Amino acid sequence: MATILNLETSTKNCSVSIAKDGVQLCLVEENEENYAHGEKLNQFVDWCVQGAEINWKDIDAVCVSKGPGSYTGLRIGVSSAKGFAYGSDIPLMAINSLQILAESQLNQEVDYIIPMIDARRMEVYTALFDRKGNQLTETEAKVIDDTSFEELKGKKIIFVGDGAEKCQEILSHLNATFVQAFPSAKDMIRVSEEKFTQKSFEDVAYFEPYYLKDFVAGKKKSE
Repeated sequence: MATILNLETSTKNCSVSIAKDGVQLCLVEENEENYAHGEKLNQFVDWCVQGAEINWKDIDAVCVSKGPGSYTGLRIGVSSAKGFAYGSDIPLMAINSLQILAESQLNQEVDYIIPMIDARRMEVYTALFDRKGNQLTETEAKVIDDTSFEELKGKKIIFVGDGAEKCQEILSHLNATFVQAFPSAKDMIRVSEEKFTQKSFEDVAYFEPYYLKDFVAGKKKSE
């Protein structure tokens, strides 16, 4: 049993939750096009602590989304989480961003949950989960075309994430529901509590985000 600070920054959604013994005390989040995580994350954490009506010393651990997702968002989230863990001498935990999306759709009447985080054009970060949130395949960067997921034809599927909507037309031949959503810190609560109980902690000094792909900087636009 623990009071856990959860940070989710892998997409446009800057999201913070605090839960005690697996029950949410407070959630603060905002979805912005310009990725204002660097300006807002620490403020959101302060608001969440106040909203939960606790003190910093009451927090037993911090859990962060480790990726895949936005390079900048992940770097900011992980840096903050490591700072909180080191500064307060509390454990650090991490959850795959796709698992966080899958958690939002648990126990639906489907065969599979397929989270999709947008990776530009027709590429998404994705993996296959069962309806209970167990990951069945490796996380991958996948270019979606009309042959994608052919092996699942006839199965009932939920595609969820900010990459789901753009794939709806091309995957319309599947028996699928498409849910446009972003990972949220509220959906980290069950897993972070489980990780704390199992003492599944990260090494604060050496932990790095799971970028999946190397960062490629865009060319600077000419003025």
